[in-house]
Amino acid sequence: MAGKQQISRSKSRIILVALSLIGFSLLIFLSSLSPLRTPTTNLHLPTSHTSFVSSLEQFLTKTPSSPSLPDDTSTDVNKLDDATVFNSETYRLNSDPYYPLSLPLRVYVYNMPSKFTYDLLWLFRNTYRDTSNLTSNGSPVHRLIEQHSIDYWLWADLIAPESERLLKTVVRVHRQEDADLFYIPFFTTISFFLLEKQQCKALYREALKWITDQPAWKRSGGRDHIMPVHHPWSFKSVRRYVKKAIWLLPDMDSTGNWYKPGQVYLEKDLILPYVANVDFCDARCLSEINPKRSTLLFFRGRLKRNAGGKIRSKLVDQLSGSDGVIIEEGTSGEGGKEAAQNGMRKSIFCLNPAGDTPSSARLFDAIVSGCIPVIVSDELELPFEGILDYRKIALFVSSNDALKSGWLLKYLRDIRPAHIKDMQQNLAKYSRHFLFSSPAQPLGPEDLVWKMMAGKVVNIKLHTRRSQRVVEGSRNVCTCDCRPGNITNTVPTIS
Repeated sequence: MAGKQQISRSKSRIILVALSLIGFSLLIFLSSLSPLRTPTTNLHLPTSHTSFVSSLEQFLTKTPSSPSLPDDTSTDVNKLDDATVFNSETYRLNSDPYYPLSLPLRVYVYNMPSKFTYDLLWLFRNTYRDTSNLTSNGSPVHRLIEQHSIDYWLWADLIAPESERLLKTVVRVHRQEDADLFYIPFFTTISFFLLEKQQCKALYREALKWITDQPAWKRSGGRDHIMPVHHPWSFKSVRRYVKKAIWLLPDMDSTGNWYKPGQVYLEKDLILPYVANVDFCDARCLSEINPKRSTLLFFRGRLKRNAGGKIRSKLVDQLSGSDGVIIEEGTSGEGGKEAAQNGMRKSIFCLNPAGDTPSSARLFDAIVSGCIPVIVSDELELPFEGILDYRKIALFVSSNDALKSGWLLKYLRDIRPAHIKDMQQNLAKYSRHFLFSSPAQPLGPEDLVWKMMAGKVVNIKLHTRRSQRVVEGSRNVCTCDCRPGNITNTVPTIS
């Protein structure tokens, strides 16, 4: 009897040991499948840069001064014709059930001569540290170029090796007949500020001829071509000749000082944010400073502006010296950057009145600082407004109300703390949409550009084809000029 019990216990131990070994082996197998076991040291992800200067330094370090690129005047490019394009579009129509609404967008990037691209980037890089040139209003020239550097960020992402890119909304194609859109990589802002006036105008004329000589441009009249003219002065002397192209702009400017009637409108063009002048305040930064914000309303910038910005001096006169309000004269140099950054991070609200144009970089400085923008700019158009709801992060006040004695400060003081907290939390979420970086990040501004651009493709094709088939005596090809702009007549209800 005792022997049978001993045998039974031995069998039990053997079974337990076997089950343990099976369980341990299974655990090792499942662990080997888990992504959590992947050593992070094996992930060779590119370093992310959000500074234009540091990103450009890395970009140029990897690129020779005169890169050997295919010449867009080659025979193959000049063979682009209706039959080739028709065959490509027919194939896509039959194979893609969502064409032409589908993503990713297919973008052909012109390989323009280096004098329009790399040479200008090198010029900026080589003069950045040694030049202290100021514009007529006291702003450092190189800093202004950085604020309007959207042409660099978009181009750098489009031409990066596919293995280094993170965006899924756009892909670069190397055959023109496959393209939805054409990107023109001419650095109009750098050339405007860093070249002598006559030299700049001559380069503009050369670029204009080069662009308008392209077969794809002639085929569409430029309607499917993307032209970065983000600074209001850039390409100004010749841009009337490219007014059918898609312009990348900071705003629409209703004054007529920068853009002539019929040149810009929302159905054709795209509003892009300025590159922020101050450092990005991330979630950890915001969690530390939000409870300590002690200033009610902050503004730092040029106190007197022209045209639509005359309201600024009126607001300054009314608000200066008020309790909880800081109004400072300043520019965007290094000292100005630190002062603006400190002021915005200590304030609940940041005043954003119109300047020479309806928009300014100050709005995006406020957003990445977690300071709720108070926008007093009746004609302002905002970037990515087809995707983002700015009422969740900003207050819109009409000029008429803002100029009423005591009205603005009472309005701000009456906003409930709970509503302020909600807007601050929304700012923390929205700020990523205005942070340019290399490599470009999903839901960053570069990504939203292509999401917005996708909504224009069908209309672009409509107007291109209508222009190709209209006959003599027919009515003119229509243009959908979206005027008037964003007129702010009422103040949103604060709940």
